[in-house]
Amino acid sequence: MTTTSQTSDLPGSADAWRRSLLPDNMLDTWYDRARAALPGSDVPRVFRACLARTIHRSLIPDGDEVAVITGDIPAMWLRDSSTQLWPYLSIVAEDPHGRLADAIGGVLRRQLRLIARDPYANAFNVRPDGHAHDSGDRWGDHPADPHIWERKYEVDSLCFPVQLLARFVELTGRRELLDGLFLGAARSIVDTLRRERHHEERSPYRFERPGGNVLDTLARGGRGSETAFTGMTWSGFRPSDDACVFGYNVPANLHAAAALGDLASLVAPRDAELAADARRLAEELRVAVARHGVVEHPRFGEIWAYEVDGLGGHLLMDDANLPSLLSLPIVAGIDKSDPLYRRTRAFVLSSDNPTFTHGSRLSGVGSPHTWPGWVWPLALAAEGLTAPSAEDAVRLMETIAATTGATDHIHESVDADDDARFTRPWFSWADATFCQLVISVVAPERHVAPGGPSR
Repeated sequence: MTTTSQTSDLPGSADAWRRSLLPDNMLDTWYDRARAALPGSDVPRVFRACLARTIHRSLIPDGDEVAVITGDIPAMWLRDSSTQLWPYLSIVAEDPHGRLADAIGGVLRRQLRLIARDPYANAFNVRPDGHAHDSGDRWGDHPADPHIWERKYEVDSLCFPVQLLARFVELTGRRELLDGLFLGAARSIVDTLRRERHHEERSPYRFERPGGNVLDTLARGGRGSETAFTGMTWSGFRPSDDACVFGYNVPANLHAAAALGDLASLVAPRDAELAADARRLAEELRVAVARHGVVEHPRFGEIWAYEVDGLGGHLLMDDANLPSLLSLPIVAGIDKSDPLYRRTRAFVLSSDNPTFTHGSRLSGVGSPHTWPGWVWPLALAAEGLTAPSAEDAVRLMETIAATTGATDHIHESVDADDDARFTRPWFSWADATFCQLVISVVAPERHVAPGGPSR
């Protein structure tokens, strides 16, 4: 694996190192593939810009690790730093021992260390300098930690890194990351997900943001809204970083079940007992979702709820951020033809979903994290990646490329009637998910989904 001592031998600086990971000739190869498949389209140009940007601007070498900032926020989210790298798995599959593969290995090593350090934190500083999203956050009895940017507990923070590691090992054959650090992080993941099935009785986790809005803090002294045992695992916050209304997020639980299957496969040669525990927990989560996460909708029939609490409360909506109900085929391996998924998808892409917006420029899923009437391109990319036809995927790809506000950046959210109005000037996760959609269309044999090529 490349280390900083090795990268410092490169001419120039860390910038030269980043550009060596994805040189122009490699970018041009993928640009030419897109241009050949989509002649006369703006998609190849935007694709090339997005593909270059994450590697050339967001990676920071640090010893035998690599940090990844999320874009215009100078911190590393466990979720984002995984999803930001998905399209590059298609590249490292062709060069499993090259510099780019080495860099992704460095990111994975950092993720494993951070999970082992604190499985409840969602975002970390590049350096342990004590910077924070909000210095007034209260974590109950947990001590302050200069490594942590934000400590919002989100189930997907433990799952996306596992899936990235699983696909990386499958594609490259490189198992050197499956060491003692990995085993410690794996045990922490399983223990945390199992503990949070009994959140009311066993969880030490607390989070409060005094003076923040209701989406940025947890009720009941930082414990969150009341829940009853269902067998699902609890999450304080959604992948949007907004607080859960009801504590059991259904897509997060299905995502966790898929990730636990990957974890079991990775850990089995070293720890058969832990592998068996992970498999049991995965099955328990699936059973719990089937029992408690499916509700009857008057128009669409049986569909997955977005959140439930085990006390009769449930929330019918979807959020643009992944894992979402819409994205379940790509993040959790749910078959796109599954009748329950198809009914849920129809609901998500309808006006019955309170976050769905029809606009003159865009129509798609948004998020309570931003304003009503704004669409998230991230959700359009997920819609394309789960589309029933290639024609639908191409249409959505073209829509995303045409609504960047003339910036060639894929933004967090966009006014459905005016794409010159947007949030997040540089949102690397959205860039990467757009690239993933493009690769799935122009080079489907090379596309790699988080849920795995075999699911």
